[in-house]
Amino acid sequence: MQTTVRDLLKRKTAALKFVREDNSVFEVVQQLLEHNISAVLVVDGTALVGIVTERDVVRNVVLEGRTAKDTAVREIMTRNVLFVRPDQSIEECMALMTEKRIRHLPVMDGPRLIGILSIRDLVGAMVSQNQFVIEQLENYITGRI
Repeated sequence: MQTTVRDLLKRKTAALKFVREDNSVFEVVQQLLEHNISAVLVVDGTALVGIVTERDVVRNVVLEGRTAKDTAVREIMTRNVLFVRPDQSIEECMALMTEKRIRHLPVMDGPRLIGILSIRDLVGAMVSQNQFVIEQLENYITGRI
């Protein structure tokens, strides 16, 4: 049985972290550090309008000589956010992340934002899934089933 995005979200306990377009990048960095995360979602009301990652901060603020307090999220966020649906498999998500070279995928259920997956979430799930298969094969081979 394939693990789905929905299955992964059930295991996650952390609440989603949001910012608005007019927040400063400094506020984003505070959230990243406070919650030990590497990306925050940008919303307008309940609509997902972007994402800001640590990489965005480094590339678009630090390397350009800007200051985090004087730079608005709207100036550095990624606007065309790729996302996945709850019924998609973790393999599909991993393929999308690999192809597009991204590390975070928001999860949308229709128009509603319901979660975010990181590459770490997917790798962990795949390792667990593979470990289960290995244990089942070992049990079969040794006659413990």
